[in-house]
Amino acid sequence: MSEHKVVLITGASSGIGEATARKLAADGHHVFIGARRTERLEHLVQEIGDANGGAAFRKLDVTDVADVQSFVETARERFGRVDVVVNNAGVMPLSPLAALNIDEWNRMLDVNVRGVLNGIAAALPVMRAQGNGHFVNIASVGAYEVVPTAAVYCATKFAVRAISEGLRQESSGDVRVTVVSPGVTESELADSISDDMAREDMKAYRAVALPAAAIANAIAFAIDQPADVDVNEIVVRPAASAQ
Repeated sequence: MSEHKVVLITGASSGIGEATARKLAADGHHVFIGARRTERLEHLVQEIGDANGGAAFRKLDVTDVADVQSFVETARERFGRVDVVVNNAGVMPLSPLAALNIDEWNRMLDVNVRGVLNGIAAALPVMRAQGNGHFVNIASVGAYEVVPTAAVYCATKFAVRAISEGLRQESSGDVRVTVVSPGVTESELADSISDDMAREDMKAYRAVALPAAAIANAIAFAIDQPADVDVNEIVVRPAASAQ
């Protein structure tokens, strides 16, 4: 494994973010986690500490660029550097376009796209000043295909891929960029689906689902590569899933 790093994780109160915090802390990395539900973060940090891992938390709203900047700066002040940012926070309120759930469209754009951009804006100057760093941006298999009820969600995940590839091309080796695209994975994302048809379709789709730990393992693999190796894209699906 590579040297121990300071890893910031957004959306860490459940699902992939929580599993990633547990995995990376167990691997010896220092994790600084953020989300809106601080009671869950506090409990997670306590459990990581009980397992002899290093973790701290701060309340975080990824849609607020100033808050994300404070999150990154707090980590830098506490640990002295910022090695990795896992832009994981996301929402998935699926519905047909004809339902005109405009507030939900805007929420997906704010969290899934602007949240990633805010993370980059806050941490990229720190990483450039250090001379190295690593962004791990969580997309989805929806970044490669579009299905009914998921047009806007897929658009946000296509955007994560595009932003990540642009950042990679502009980084000239000093900042690594990885996109991790999970297939159906155990999480709370489906809880945000308000459309009845989309919610039922998602229940059927999630009949075969990966544990969040599988995605955490993929993230750990990318982070732990030597400094001259940049794992650009990882797609992780259940073996029994056709999608």
